[in-house]
Amino acid sequence: MSNEQLINAAYSGETGLSDAVDAIRQTIAELDSGTIRVAHNDGDGWVVNEWVKRAISLYFRITEVTTFESGPFEYYDKIPPKTGLKAAGVRVVPPGVIRYGAFCEPGVVVMPGYVNIGAYVGSGTMVDTWATVGSCAQIGRDVHLSGGVGIGGVLEPPGARPVIIEDGAFIGSRSIVVEGVIIEAGAVLGANTTITASTPIIDVTGPEPVETRGRVPANSVVVPGTRPKEFPAGSYHLQCALIIGTRTESTDRKTSLNEALRTFEVQV
Repeated sequence: MSNEQLINAAYSGETGLSDAVDAIRQTIAELDSGTIRVAHNDGDGWVVNEWVKRAISLYFRITEVTTFESGPFEYYDKIPPKTGLKAAGVRVVPPGVIRYGAFCEPGVVVMPGYVNIGAYVGSGTMVDTWATVGSCAQIGRDVHLSGGVGIGGVLEPPGARPVIIEDGAFIGSRSIVVEGVIIEAGAVLGANTTITASTPIIDVTGPEPVETRGRVPANSVVVPGTRPKEFPAGSYHLQCALIIGTRTESTDRKTSLNEALRTFEVQV
């Protein structure tokens, strides 16, 4: 049986967990090396590799809590911090942590932030101070996760899509993206923008508002907003996200981003 078949059988209870131990450990090692991913884009959209997420869940069941030492730091956990960072070309500033089973391409910088198991982070991406990349999140290349950003983890159910931040996106300070939301390539989230699967994302750039959920279109400039809703006790404003513009096409992403931030007065 393949690793996928062994893991699926153990997860469903068709076979004992002991029958899949080697397959589980090999799968986590392949996640750590970037050989496999929790989700991938097949050209028609993002596809979740459910059996890989099942392997992560089972990995917690076959490991024991133990002490890990890394220089002056001590950790007590089931999963150790990632090693071999120099050879991988990944810079991590103390006390930043990448957990074993996550993969970062060469050129990633992790300030004192956190990258959890199953996550994939593309080259040139900055995980800034106190930013967190949750389990299984897929972060593209040349992304900036500003200080305090929270990218949620999505481990269960196995078929649930993880949070996906595509290439060139800029996520402003203290923003939160959770529940399998997709931030498409080049999009900008202003500071303190929270987007969940149920958050209304409203494009206000045209004559009439256009509402979507779960996906921020490519190159959109987004800021936090509110809109009124009637309740028995009165009218109250609930959180939403507003698309207020679009980044201009440019061969120089940095120039384009700076222009967008100035034009739309976006706080980052």
